[in-house]
Amino acid sequence: MKVGILGAGHIGKTLVRELSKTGYDVKVANSRGPETIGPSVFTSGGRAVTIEQAVEDVDILILSIPLNRLPEIAPRIAALPEDTVVIDTSNYYPGRDSVIADIEAGEVESVWVSRQLGRPVAKAWNAIGSDSFARLGKPAGHPERIAIPVAADNERARRVAMALVEDTGFDAVDAGSLAESWRQQPGSPVYCTDLTADQVPDALASAERSRLPRRRDLSVAAVQERLGDTKSNPDADFLVRLNRALFM
Repeated sequence: MKVGILGAGHIGKTLVRELSKTGYDVKVANSRGPETIGPSVFTSGGRAVTIEQAVEDVDILILSIPLNRLPEIAPRIAALPEDTVVIDTSNYYPGRDSVIADIEAGEVESVWVSRQLGRPVAKAWNAIGSDSFARLGKPAGHPERIAIPVAADNERARRVAMALVEDTGFDAVDAGSLAESWRQQPGSPVYCTDLTADQVPDALASAERSRLPRRRDLSVAAVQERLGDTKSNPDADFLVRLNRALFM
């Protein structure tokens, strides 16, 4: 299958590597041009292209860019064939994305994304830290394999997204509809806590929606205090210990 990825950040780079390794035909673009994507991203295959090329002739398009940039690329997404599966990996962080009034008022993040793009999306890979995603993938059946929740309204999109999650080295857990995907947003018990497939359903069920924003902001403050900036990503050990203490 042909996969286009918009975004070559921490998550996007790992998606290129792992999906190429599994045999997908992968191309990736960022906002600065293909020449700015380093060759280390393509050790397993894949190629750097322009944004226009990334959305052309693909079966699957994965969006791995800051949430506040999604309205900019919405016209390109709207032109995709109806059967192209679009997967959203984004999360809302008001300090980075600026305040989005509809989300602050209670709209679920990926429902907002779907509305901006004017088409269905699946939500996946948003609830795992970039260091865990890059280093902790395991073969199917491994007792320490981490699970990633996947939410979607469209059943085909759900099946495709879950298959891709499995192919990146993680168990996919059906997390329900997009309206329910707040349960995997920042601040929730499954968010960057590296749970197994057996643990995820209970964590989803225990999520308390009203508490998510405050928990998210506490985690951000702790990470920034430790790292001293907003660009570096914490290692898996620190982030998982922190988020389990705050979110579970």
